[in-house]
Amino acid sequence: MAPDTHRGRSGPTHPTMKHVAALAGVGLSTVSRVVNGDPHVSAAKSAAVHRAIDELGYRRNESARQFRTGATETVGLVIEDVTDPFFSQLTQSVEDVARDRGSMLLVASYRRENDRARQIVNSLSARRLEGIVVTPSERGDVSYYATALDSGLQMVFVDRPAPGDIADAVISDNRASSRDGVAHLIAQGHRRIACLTDRAHLYTVVERLGGYREALTAAGITYDPALVHSSVPEDGQHRVALARMLDSGDPPTAIFTCNNRATLSVLGALRHRPETPALLGFDDFELAESLTPGLSVIAQDPFAMGRIATEQLFQRIDGYRGPARTTLLPATLRARGSAERGPEH
Repeated sequence: MAPDTHRGRSGPTHPTMKHVAALAGVGLSTVSRVVNGDPHVSAAKSAAVHRAIDELGYRRNESARQFRTGATETVGLVIEDVTDPFFSQLTQSVEDVARDRGSMLLVASYRRENDRARQIVNSLSARRLEGIVVTPSERGDVSYYATALDSGLQMVFVDRPAPGDIADAVISDNRASSRDGVAHLIAQGHRRIACLTDRAHLYTVVERLGGYREALTAAGITYDPALVHSSVPEDGQHRVALARMLDSGDPPTAIFTCNNRATLSVLGALRHRPETPALLGFDDFELAESLTPGLSVIAQDPFAMGRIATEQLFQRIDGYRGPARTTLLPATLRARGSAERGPEH
């Protein structure tokens, strides 16, 4: 018979480890060891404890455990924009690793608002999370990251380096990948290649624009600032800048866009134009290969980025205290047709 989990007329109470121990016929310490994943409990006792847990519907009191140990078994993910396809895929990867570890994941986005980023990081630190994977904001005071680290919050940065290299970071090799991609356009015969980017101060934009310029230099092509435009892709300025370029006396025959949001902005602008310049985008996205022609892209691997970053975070949580590491991930050119045509097309 299962032990009584009621207390007089006060109503039912939640079953405790004592009830589990009584039903399983083991000591309280054995139940605790099983619940906490101790591999040294015998198979027979472990099975008895799990049967008792299932029968009683026992659930561990996480608040009490946190009070005793100071650990939450919860990690966080702080990203710029949860609606961005890149960050959506990264979130899925982080969640998978956290789940396999038995940890909860809290996700927050700061929507390109630096004050909001600071508030989120400080709030997660105050809640005693064990660690966070974070895409850092890139303007204003970022000293709060170091403060949170000093308080004991473990961090791994993704997509952009850690400010001052204070922690591990997992990022794409943006410069080399962009250089190779623009070289691919040059190999098709293009000499006038426009570059439309997100905000100019972003680390990824700086690196990708650097790769663009390196490819031009290697091919003996003079950099023309009139063919470069940086702005928030959704503010309509890409359409204006692209029209100016295409209506000039020496228009570009190819376009390189520095992230998926810029690519979508340019695709929207080109719908209203008779020209069909070659187009290469940085970042893949759903339906890119369904366009006609298929959209050629330099594809990052957000799943690998999220997985590696979260694995490194748990290494830090488990006690690894080595120097900060920066992991560079290659991006892959996926040729689908939009970039594989010459200037006379």
